[in-house]
Amino acid sequence: MSNFAKRKPHAVLTPYPVQGHINALLKLAKLLHFRGFHITFVNTEYNHKRLLKSKGPNAFDGFNDFNFETIPDGLTSMEGDGDVSQDLRALCRSIIKNFHRFFRELFAKLHDSATAGLIPPVTCFVSDCYMPFTVDVAEEHALPIVLFSPCSACFFLAGFHIPKLFQNGLLPLKDESYETNGYLDTIVDWIPGLKNFRLKHLPTLIRIKDPNDLMIEFMIEVGDKCHKASAIVFNTSNELESDVMNTLSSIFPSLYTIGPFASFLSQSPQNHLASLDSNLWKEDTKCLEWLETKESKSVVYVNFGSIIVMSQEKLLEFAWGLANSKKPFLWIIRPDLVIGGSVVLSSEFVNEISDRGLIASWCPQEKVLNHPSIGGFLTHCGWNSTTESVCAGMPMLCRPFFADQPPNSRIICQEWKIGMEIDTNVKRGEVEKLINELMVGEKGKKMRQRAMELKKKAEEDTRFGGCSYMNLDKVIKEVLLKQY
Repeated sequence: MSNFAKRKPHAVLTPYPVQGHINALLKLAKLLHFRGFHITFVNTEYNHKRLLKSKGPNAFDGFNDFNFETIPDGLTSMEGDGDVSQDLRALCRSIIKNFHRFFRELFAKLHDSATAGLIPPVTCFVSDCYMPFTVDVAEEHALPIVLFSPCSACFFLAGFHIPKLFQNGLLPLKDESYETNGYLDTIVDWIPGLKNFRLKHLPTLIRIKDPNDLMIEFMIEVGDKCHKASAIVFNTSNELESDVMNTLSSIFPSLYTIGPFASFLSQSPQNHLASLDSNLWKEDTKCLEWLETKESKSVVYVNFGSIIVMSQEKLLEFAWGLANSKKPFLWIIRPDLVIGGSVVLSSEFVNEISDRGLIASWCPQEKVLNHPSIGGFLTHCGWNSTTESVCAGMPMLCRPFFADQPPNSRIICQEWKIGMEIDTNVKRGEVEKLINELMVGEKGKKMRQRAMELKKKAEEDTRFGGCSYMNLDKVIKEVLLKQY
């Protein structure tokens, strides 16, 4: 190894082991690599196996100073290929119980490689905030650690206040009926930074009946570790979430907005990592060729992300709403999108949409969103999809399901005013009506104009001299390189 390589700072990045978290942290890893860091990116063995299956066995070879390592996940092996997202509760349980040991063993391996002169010594950690054990390992080795929130700052703030929801008697829910009897419309007006919020707008993990629920324990553990981090960074901008960031800054001393990443990377002059991505499903790039045959802003893009599952009945409501709208659409349907089985679409539906609909199993989403023929996005409102849509100037139809999606949908529709929300009880008539409004209606036109304004502001924030650009420089110089 050259002397120059030895002088490189070495950051170890550890995402929570699901698709959306991996995608977001890999983008941050690229931004750090562009600024001179040697990168070690740590996936679970299960997910790395999926990546190699999706991208090819040599997909991660040949990238200078950008290495991939793996740790076990502590779960029992799954039947078959296991080409699905793992159970989140099982992952959280194992993260609390097992991951500290796995990560310490990996760090010892990296230390041995550095001693042998094969890689630079580890100088810092950058970890998904939902991998709290990394804070302990950083403390053990007296190294700085930056925690990254792959979700919105709004979700982070709401999650931090979960204990107060119990203290104020709003939680736990008394029984299942409280999810449907109007109780979730209860106003929550005492969390600074969250205006006009109701219980239904908060992260869905609050909808519990057991105060000792594992997920609550996990979120409290995450909150405790965040106070010990050298800094916390968010894939957002002050423009997008100013009130929330102002509130969080009064709780945590070292916070930085360094996004949106999609805009950041699209403006980065280096492109030698362009082929490095983290899709756990094989992409169907034929959809890009299909989009070339469609008129400008005429196609609805539909994607419910990497984890969402729904009933066959709900899927059919979406399907016929799309079909009846008579608008061209590209719909991403994963093999595991339907609960308990594979997707079944009738020959009647297939015939109806044959001249204007395309169904694919996975796609390069950012390329799709930025394609001239896409005019609107029907989304689950995951934070990656939300920020990528903003960076593409794309208005949205929102059908949030769980986790951070309800608060994200509220931001999109009520604060940014670039989206409309579909009712939880999805009906094809409503889907048809909202798609037409999105694509050709007056409200859709206003949302598209507003989305383009947000896109321009995101570009300003992430280009040289912009707020997010300068914040990333501060994180690097004042935190990650502080002891280097």
